[in-house]
Amino acid sequence: MTEILTPRLLLRRWTDDDLVPLAEINADPEVMRWIGDGSVRDLEQTAEAIERIEEMWDEEGFGLFAVELLGSGELIGFTGLSVPEFLPEVLPAVEIGWRLGRPFWGQGYASEAAHAALEFALEDRGLDRVISIARIGNTASENVMRKLGMVPERETVDPEYGHPLRVHAIDLTEYRA
Repeated sequence: MTEILTPRLLLRRWTDDDLVPLAEINADPEVMRWIGDGSVRDLEQTAEAIERIEEMWDEEGFGLFAVELLGSGELIGFTGLSVPEFLPEVLPAVEIGWRLGRPFWGQGYASEAAHAALEFALEDRGLDRVISIARIGNTASENVMRKLGMVPERETVDPEYGHPLRVHAIDLTEYRA
């Protein structure tokens, strides 16, 4: 089982116990504000998402990690890798992303988890390049991208929802610099 420890977090594969806490995160309109059309997700949609995440792990050897707070064992969200199929113009690519419950915002958890996931991508899984995509205006996510050393690469539009997007990227050489 793939696990990564950081000073405050455990990044790990998903368990049945994660369904309800992730569904609670996905049901928060503020959390979902910048994702897709901004719709919240219910328990069934969350279960389907976890199933797709686990299938990606099995097929690709990477995926989104469940992020657990070491002190309490509480699920605070996810971070990790996916293939951004919703934006065909950037393919082939692997994207790093994150989603945390609102009580865990502003404490550096997203950056801490994303740093570990980026290292996993470039050093462990041997990827040469990783991107991250954010809706323009989502300054919190773009701040995490900058902390990862990612730089803006292009602006585009979400083909399904019409939102302006900014794609950030980092390659192995930049990461090691």
